[in-house]
Amino acid sequence: MHLGEMNWMEVEQYLKKEDRIMLVLGATEQHGYISLEADVKIPLKLAEAASEATGVLVAPPLNFGCSSYFIDFPGTISFRVQTLLNAVEDIVRSVYHQGFRRILIVNGHGGNEPAKVSLGELANDLRDMKLSWYNWWKSSSVQAVAQAHGLAAYHASWLEAFPFLRTSGMPEGEKPVFETSHILPSDRVRQALGDGVYGGAYKASDAVMDEVFTAALNDILELLKFN
Repeated sequence: MHLGEMNWMEVEQYLKKEDRIMLVLGATEQHGYISLEADVKIPLKLAEAASEATGVLVAPPLNFGCSSYFIDFPGTISFRVQTLLNAVEDIVRSVYHQGFRRILIVNGHGGNEPAKVSLGELANDLRDMKLSWYNWWKSSSVQAVAQAHGLAAYHASWLEAFPFLRTSGMPEGEKPVFETSHILPSDRVRQALGDGVYGGAYKASDAVMDEVFTAALNDILELLKFN
């Protein structure tokens, strides 16, 4: 169920019997050969699948995150860190004010991590709120799938290349891994990455991607129990 497809009276009725909601955080940034909205579409599809199984509401996704390091790649749209912190806190405070008390944040973008720290402070203020944060790609369940197939995951590589995100120009094979301990300006990041992929296999089979999706979905279903 999508919050944005309901009217306010329907939400009010929902809150009489349920206080859970999923908030999807993403980004609009370069992902090599896959969609600029990969970090939105993956967690949103996971949240939608979890909603179908549980009836828990899904709020409209936050389509932008902190992606300043990719700003030289056309199509990338980035928040400043403080803008992200303010936006996420305001969203959580809004749903809390209306009566939502169990909130699962399904995050699709590593650059959004500062918001998790900030929400720890908010949790100190709203003591009766149960708040969980899920990074699907970091999940031990998802990593177990990768290890079982001998695959290492990097930005814009196979782990994010779900069939619903692939483009016709996606290469076969693998790319050497780019690693650096330096904090680089975005023009040098583009120069170093070339196509935007950090390395590893460009894609995996549909069967492997189904395993990844199922592993992440099962994590979310467990988190929605708020044990």
